Amino acid sequence: MPTSPRAGSASRAGALARQLLDAQVTHHLEQLTGDRLPSTVAGIVEGLWTAGSRHPIEELLDRQAVTEIVVRALGTVPASVAVGGMVDLVVTVLHDGPAEDHVLGDLIERERVEALLDALVNLHPVLQRLGDRLAEVPLVGTMASRFMTRIVGEVLQANKAVAGKVPGLGSLMSLGTSAASRVMGAADRQLEGLLGDTMDRGGAFAVRRLNRIVIETLRDPTTRAAALQAWGLLAQEQVSLADRVSPEQLGDLADALYDVAIGTLGSEPAAQLAEVVIHGFFDRFGGYSPTELLEELELTREDVVQDLVRLAPTVIEALRASGDLERLLRAQLEPFYSSPEIGALLG
Repeated sequence: MPTSPRAGSASRAGALARQLLDAQVTHHLEQLTGDRLPSTVAGIVEGLWTAGSRHPIEELLDRQAVTEIVVRALGTVPASVAVGGMVDLVVTVLHDGPAEDHVLGDLIERERVEALLDALVNLHPVLQRLGDRLAEVPLVGTMASRFMTRIVGEVLQANKAVAGKVPGLGSLMSLGTSAASRVMGAADRQLEGLLGDTMDRGGAFAVRRLNRIVIETLRDPTTRAAALQAWGLLAQEQVSLADRVSPEQLGDLADALYDVAIGTLGSEPAAQLAEVVIHGFFDRFGGYSPTELLEELELTREDVVQDLVRLAPTVIEALRASGDLERLLRAQLEPFYSSPEIGALLG
């Protein structure tokens, strides 16, 4: 049965469309192969860089969509298997240390430690307010009272030991200590009979007194000098923790911190904080173009192009060798060539 002119025309149009598809796929594969790949990648990056300089971030990204994506990621990504594996890897690396021997001072410069100490000392008003709030917690007051009692007891014992070496002074010191002990014992018995508010006030006084001692110690210039001397010793220590902490101990600590991170990042307050941060980012940088923001991050166009040109060949070659690159190109282009509009044009 002879083929109708319309059917023959459609068949020829379909064959021509397939030939055009093959030609375009071949063209793109050639552009992404061998010596042409660097120039192709560089051209794409240059084009994106130029286009990105014309539009502010506020126009390119919807802040509400970004917020929803980040909040969803905070609730799902930290608990994923991949992140759990990364935590295990970090624990192993921290425990075993680098392949080569390095000391802690190679990682952190002394000037950075000094700046950190100065910043911590400047936080003493915050620490003082925190201590005052802790004074309202009864159990913290009890702990502070016991701590100060033990300190006083240690001081008395030390002074008694020194006084024992001086003729006549040891007996006098023993008499004073005995009297003080009886007074303290009587006070303890009295305290046992008191209820509620009296004990709370005593604990609160101990916390505030201990807080004052800590703050004054932090503000003492000798504390900064002592901390720097301690850093001088720590800076000579090996980065590896293998000789100090067992893998199980470090793993237990990492698991506890990991569980805290999962629970915290997936909570509603963390989501609200993320929303505030994202809106703050758009308020601060929304008027920047992507190119300007990269420049603010000190990433120049040349650096970005060179980095992508170095990274792209490995990825592209792996996709090309497996046939996935050609498959992806065909999947994107074939609907165009098989559309009725192209069939009409070719027919």
